[in-house]
Amino acid sequence: MKLGIVGLPNVGKSTLFNSLTKAGAESANYPFCTIDPNVGVVPVPDKRLIDLTELTNSPKTVNATIEFVDIAGLVKGASKGEGLGNQFLSNIREVDAIVHVVRCFENGNIVHVDGSIDPLRDIETINLELLFSDVEILQRRQAKLIKSVKGDKTLQPELDLVEALIAHLEDGNLAKSYETKDEDEEELLKSFNLLTYKPVIYAANVSEDDIMDDGESNENVKKVREYAAKEDSKVFVICAEIEAEISELDDEEKKEFLDDLGLTESGLDKLIAASYSLLGLISYITTGDKETKAWTIKEGTKAPQAAGKIHSDFERGFIRAEVVSYENLMKYGSMSAARENGVLRSEGKDYVMQDGDVVEFRFNV
Repeated sequence: MKLGIVGLPNVGKSTLFNSLTKAGAESANYPFCTIDPNVGVVPVPDKRLIDLTELTNSPKTVNATIEFVDIAGLVKGASKGEGLGNQFLSNIREVDAIVHVVRCFENGNIVHVDGSIDPLRDIETINLELLFSDVEILQRRQAKLIKSVKGDKTLQPELDLVEALIAHLEDGNLAKSYETKDEDEEELLKSFNLLTYKPVIYAANVSEDDIMDDGESNENVKKVREYAAKEDSKVFVICAEIEAEISELDDEEKKEFLDDLGLTESGLDKLIAASYSLLGLISYITTGDKETKAWTIKEGTKAPQAAGKIHSDFERGFIRAEVVSYENLMKYGSMSAARENGVLRSEGKDYVMQDGDVVEFRFNV
């Protein structure tokens, strides 16, 4: 999974990126200090992997991973070359979802580029820049298609879609609100990699005081939640300063620190949960004498396609999947005991994988 982090300068974007990835990206109280996009790969914490590694004596544990891409703070006019923002928008065209960091805290020592705290104005500023960037991409595509369609009439539907999208965006609408006519048009739209078509998770960055009640008493957070609800986006409340402190601690110290604050999970945990939910992702697990590993798949994936994540031969020669839930495997202590108690199942090609399935695939090529 790949997530792109966007936001205005001085909203806590690079601080959040640093705390999530421990990458040490430069963070300063002035715009455009993030010249090059920062990239960090983070293992997805999963207690099930630790338990299964111990249970099966695996020599190696391989977590699922998330790749974060942190680009320069965007400002009004970024898509037209204002500041340094525009040249980095291309770096997030390939991400699965956008994490939009929104400032919901007051701090006189940290300058806001627009002079005041207004998360809805900030969201609109960023959305407009993403929208303008999409229009520019589509107009380039349109120019090529107008030439190409003369010799290849099969390109006409794509040109029609591109022109309809340009009109839709120029009216101030995001690409995700465009209603496609059929599946073919929807697949075409997805292939354009438009920034305003991507799912969004809003990270409401609050002060330490406001994190205690998950931002319930913060009026700015309420506004962000109401806005996100209208567009089916996710919101998680975070205090980037606290996350920066947590990132320096080991697991035991981290748990004590969170307990002292009355928090049950870190910002990274919240973000991962929101990402998996928004993108409809689950994990299944393989475990044995070589390694214990989490494999991320889409909800609704059937067993042969899930096997294909490991190797194309597994999907091509799929025979069956030996499946037991993580909970039942831990309860009975081994695959053989799970089989004896009737909780290890043999599933065929139509089996839909479930989160936490522990699987051994049988295949023949």
